[in-house]
Amino acid sequence: MHLHQADIENLETRYRTTFVNSLAGFRQAVLVGTKSQAGLTNLAIFNSLIHLGANPALLGLISRPDVVPRDTYKNMLETKSYTLNYVHYTDFEKAHQTSARYESGISEFDEVGFNEAYIDDCYAPFVSNAIVKIAMKLEDTIPIPLNGTILIIGSIQQIEMDNKLVGQDGFVDLSQAEVLISQGLDAYYVSKAIGRLGYAKP
Repeated sequence: MHLHQADIENLETRYRTTFVNSLAGFRQAVLVGTKSQAGLTNLAIFNSLIHLGANPALLGLISRPDVVPRDTYKNMLETKSYTLNYVHYTDFEKAHQTSARYESGISEFDEVGFNEAYIDDCYAPFVSNAIVKIAMKLEDTIPIPLNGTILIIGSIQQIEMDNKLVGQDGFVDLSQAEVLISQGLDAYYVSKAIGRLGYAKP
């Protein structure tokens, strides 16, 4: 297969979406928990988590164009609070089901069978059995005019995970925990570590 930009643009819409999305490779599947000002909870799967910096500790997400109601994004803007949850790969079916377009006011927690948990003063709910739980504060949103998506930038407020997952050098071994990862819009995997290497020098 050899495609130029014009060839990609001429692909059938659904085929193109699947093709380009899966071309980006394996990514962290993260469940984003939010709660509206009215107290309605929401849970949605994202596969666009981006490391933006360690000091301050920032993570990014890409939100699709805001042309239909996006409760997750709306709740983030209202409350500035959200959670990132990494679940075990055996929860892939429930995690995927959170991508369904439920009506506003219907909690994906209830619909798919995840339990809510609250830690300290974090307003947004966590997934109770998540292997890694991260409380986030919304810091900025940056529109991307090229395609109407939005870069969501948040700062890490607190993290909860088993001490056994963190090495002496600070490395978080997500492979050991068998957290869910994804490719494209509907394929799910578990990672297998093949090794770590030292800092590369010329």
